Amino acid sequence: MTITLTAADGHTLQAYTAGAEDAERGIVVLQEIFGVNSHIRDVCDFYASKGYRVIAPALFDRIEPGVEMGYTGPDIERGKDFKAKVSYEEALKDIEAAAAALSSQKKIGVVGFCWGGTLTWLAACRSGAFSAASCWYGAGIAELRDEKARCPVQMHFGEKDKSIPPADVEAIRNAQPNVDVCVYDADHGFGCDQRGSYDPVASELARTRTVEFFKANL
Repeated sequence: MTITLTAADGHTLQAYTAGAEDAERGIVVLQEIFGVNSHIRDVCDFYASKGYRVIAPALFDRIEPGVEMGYTGPDIERGKDFKAKVSYEEALKDIEAAAAALSSQKKIGVVGFCWGGTLTWLAACRSGAFSAASCWYGAGIAELRDEKARCPVQMHFGEKDKSIPPADVEAIRNAQPNVDVCVYDADHGFGCDQRGSYDPVASELARTRTVEFFKANL
């Protein structure tokens, strides 16, 4: 189901929702650079199957409504172009609008992938809406590692990920000793079964850890 959200600055955006409206707890799912595509909807449906009310805001609606891409080379370049046009501040407004749509839930978590992984870290630090955050291979986290989280945070990285070298992961660990940093024998995007870098073993382990993390903190 798709709903319309309104951010604090008046911008309206679409969001995919799943799960029972009267669920006790909610989760905001943050997209990669490919929009709210079938992979992100699948992620939402998975967490809905675990009993959460789930919402994925379309963060590229500020540039072009209804952006939904695959994982080809041209898609990657187009996605990078869209990402460059949305500021962290704008994205956070849209993320908080998604959290506000879950106001009837007692606690809210946030999970994001790729660009959304970085945004998940920022949401954990700059928003008071979330009680737990799980960041999957967010390449921008290293440069934002000195931010202060306002809720428990878990992170997932692939040691073969050229966009997030081991030195970056170690810098994050050193700056954030209270963050649960998990590293897998996998590449960037290992959690997406539509990508060539998909790793079912790493994906299942990271997903299991995320589910347990949310269960403990939401």
